Amino acid sequence: MLAAQALLSHQRLLLLQGPMGHFFNQLASWLNRHGAHVAKINFNGGDRLYHRHLDATDYRGRPEDFPPWLQAFLRAQRIDAVVCFGDCRRYHSLAARVCKEQAIAFYAFEEGYLRPDYITLEQDGVNAHSHLAANPAAMLRYEASQPPAPTPTRASFRRMAFDAARYYVAGWCWRARYPHYQHHKDFSPFRECFFWLRAGWRKALYQALEHRLRRHILREWDQRYFLVPLQVFNDSQVLHHSPYSDMREFIAEVIFSFAQHAPQHTALVLKHHPLDRGHRNYSAYIARLARQNRIASRVYYMHDGHLPSLLKHSLGVVTINSTVGLSALHHDKPLITLGRALYDIPGLTCQTGLHQFWSRPPPPQAWLYRKLRSYLVKHTQLNGAYFGYSPWLERSFPLDPRPTATHPVR
Repeated sequence: MLAAQALLSHQRLLLLQGPMGHFFNQLASWLNRHGAHVAKINFNGGDRLYHRHLDATDYRGRPEDFPPWLQAFLRAQRIDAVVCFGDCRRYHSLAARVCKEQAIAFYAFEEGYLRPDYITLEQDGVNAHSHLAANPAAMLRYEASQPPAPTPTRASFRRMAFDAARYYVAGWCWRARYPHYQHHKDFSPFRECFFWLRAGWRKALYQALEHRLRRHILREWDQRYFLVPLQVFNDSQVLHHSPYSDMREFIAEVIFSFAQHAPQHTALVLKHHPLDRGHRNYSAYIARLARQNRIASRVYYMHDGHLPSLLKHSLGVVTINSTVGLSALHHDKPLITLGRALYDIPGLTCQTGLHQFWSRPPPPQAWLYRKLRSYLVKHTQLNGAYFGYSPWLERSFPLDPRPTATHPVR
């Protein structure tokens, strides 16, 4: 909760883009109750739809003109903290640089590092931009503790889909009002609708078709397969914090390395990301690579599966920088990251390279993971959900004019 308390050390806060939906409205109300003034910048019609009742200002210029516009806005409004969701979005990356130049605090929300029932809030950046990623030794100064169990947040996929649909439709209807806006993803409601419908159809299809496959993997390859959780094709953590420009590059590297260096008695299981179900299907691509490398009988690709079970029965996990890596550590599984990740710490992840990982996967040190989890819960995690219940937004904190250091060690 220290990150949330740090927000209360500021008197005038500016909200940029938040998650699609009402979460930033709830955040603004919480800040107002604690005596803070909250302003909001809307970049498109979806922002305008959900945040039209806040003290909102439209930005209708070009992305490259945003930094000087923002500098003037921050001075005129006497803003002392900026808050966003997703620090890798173009407008947010520009805002982070402006805040650094003007010595203004910058906070970023993100999906929870620890799931379920948590969301992330950090100062200066999240994931590979986290202070922990820059200085993992800071975490070692904290004793491991057993955090209290989070309150269930009842996150709703249906609510997320409904809020997203309204956001995209509003963005389309008001597109003339924001002629230069550039979204970080495809911004057509028609294509998004198609992808959501295809995702629903594929989910039903693969749940039925892959029943035997899931059972075969868990029974016949128990403790003899490496799990590769794929990430969304346009995941900002892949595009900004890894050497890959596309998931296919990652898949090809992993399959080639496995074919050349993994023991013959092991298998490779690649799991599709559920939020990428409607956009990508790597079946033909993975099958072709497996045949070319003569390991078709040892490579499996699945779209659905109970992740904790897949982790529990695996021999180790290979990821770019997914938060599934933290789940792997929780299940005491050897782990290697091929991108930049805040949990890529000696003693937790393999540091000797992918080729060596297959034959000598080092188990994580449990005491070190307990320290990491304790640190994350205390400094970066909030008990809540963007499309569900957030207990921390109902809490009141004593007002303290002194800034709260969420990351006391640099």
